[in-house]
Amino acid sequence: MDMFSNLGTKDEVIKTAFSASIEAHDNRQELTIRGSSSEVIVAFPGSWSPKDWFPEDSKAEPFGDTWIDREKFPSLRNIGMDEDARVNKAFMERFLRILDDLRSKEHKRLKKTETPRFFCLTFGSPLATDHTFCHAIQRERWSDCFVHFVTKLDIVPRILLAPPSSTGELLKEIDLSSDPRYKPASIDNLTSFFVNVLKNASCVANYAACQLTGSKNTLFDTMSRFIKPSPYRPSGNYVFCTETGKLVVVKNPDVILQLLFYSLQIESERELPNIVEKSLKAHWTYKEALEQSLALDNVVCLKNLRELPLSSDDAALNDLNLDASVRLYLRAAGELEKRKQDNQKKIQGKKGDIERYLDALEKYRTASEGDDVGYYDAFKLQRKEEDFKANVKRLELAAIWDEIIEMLRHRQLPDGFEGDKEWVDLGTRFRRLVEPLDIANYYRLSMTDDSGHYMREGNRPSRYKFPQRWREYAEQLPQMQQSQQSLKHFYGESSFWAKVEELRTEPWEAIKDEVPVLGNRLKEWYKNNEVESDVFLQKSTLVEWWQALCKDHVELHNLLPIPVE
Repeated sequence: MDMFSNLGTKDEVIKTAFSASIEAHDNRQELTIRGSSSEVIVAFPGSWSPKDWFPEDSKAEPFGDTWIDREKFPSLRNIGMDEDARVNKAFMERFLRILDDLRSKEHKRLKKTETPRFFCLTFGSPLATDHTFCHAIQRERWSDCFVHFVTKLDIVPRILLAPPSSTGELLKEIDLSSDPRYKPASIDNLTSFFVNVLKNASCVANYAACQLTGSKNTLFDTMSRFIKPSPYRPSGNYVFCTETGKLVVVKNPDVILQLLFYSLQIESERELPNIVEKSLKAHWTYKEALEQSLALDNVVCLKNLRELPLSSDDAALNDLNLDASVRLYLRAAGELEKRKQDNQKKIQGKKGDIERYLDALEKYRTASEGDDVGYYDAFKLQRKEEDFKANVKRLELAAIWDEIIEMLRHRQLPDGFEGDKEWVDLGTRFRRLVEPLDIANYYRLSMTDDSGHYMREGNRPSRYKFPQRWREYAEQLPQMQQSQQSLKHFYGESSFWAKVEELRTEPWEAIKDEVPVLGNRLKEWYKNNEVESDVFLQKSTLVEWWQALCKDHVELHNLLPIPVE
């Protein structure tokens, strides 16, 4: 049986991939391609030049990171928060060059209808992506497509937790240390750089540990205002190679971060120079580490974190320097996983309430048609007891969805939640039924006097923005951008009433370009069953305003499905 079957690959694939990566490194080829029509392995060498790790332009961030290009990688973001992932800029630029080269070389191998399954293996790779990248690949269920091998002493996977000033010299020395006869020119300088990397790693790991345990790190919070910590975090699955030949497989990114720091701890200052030299050379020992591990057939999967033993009986954990205090952090990571699942169950338990309240509002909308004013205007006028009851339902629903959004903001729900079709659909229904009532309430109370129009930045509640973005992503719709033409067209099928309220207060010359856009959108939404027919009732705010415009502007007559007086 293959040792790595639980990682979705075979031992032979890992051996071949490693061999190809060594060949690419030794020959300094940009791409090394091996394989058949059914399985292709592509390898490319690392670089030890600082310019290939950190961009040289003056606008670069302190750690050389940049936003991902959303047009090229639309999935690599937090959908609800509309936050793109950050990655190492130099690595990304090189990856895009390689990707273009690979496409030109390999496009003939694949039929146009085929979508190949990609699998990424790295050996001693540095961290190069942030927590949003990790969130995105977990949401898309791509985490198992990334497997990173790390030896216990290798400094390279930790190196980008420190700023460039601490790493440039180390990169040169790591390259030189591939020679078995290597001896550093100045061990004191190297020790200083090495210690600085560990200090930065400690800062990041300790802050993350405080977040896991729910304790506050006021010192870090204060320092982070002046000193920016590294944005890089683990993503995908990690395989830690111990010095005794055991392999420890870890899938939890919070645990991986802790292991990257704590497995490279030094017991005494006297052994520091020796550890520094061993750590540099450890980057070149993956061949021996893999051969030893595959021969021993000893793989440990770090699961059931909440039940992790605090005693020192577990040999694999001992090999990674995990004492009782560190294991408590790992348990806390397990508790966080459990808490996220419990929160999802809690929210799932409120799904029945959400649907019941929405059904009640559906009935309210149907009843409102009898007065020929429609749902929006009936609620805005607040003349009947049914309007008051609808307002209670609106507030109940707002409270539930605000709770959901707050959990998402604080990463207290599983990463896959915002991609769950059931919640995407429910969020769309909620938005279309409840947001018009929020807008009606906003203008009924003349909140524009203090806060400006509803669609002004900061006014529209996140409980509508998040579900809208989920739907746009799920259905691959054009995203509603707030910067678009100074908010002129910043509205959707659930928020168009705010645009109507805004436009009807303006003179024709100021709105003559926007009115036809609104009309065409409404016609399209109605055709697609995204807005209901009550919008076009004779006494609705929209129709009365539109008919008044039509008296002077005949070009508007046929834009909406309403009779013209």
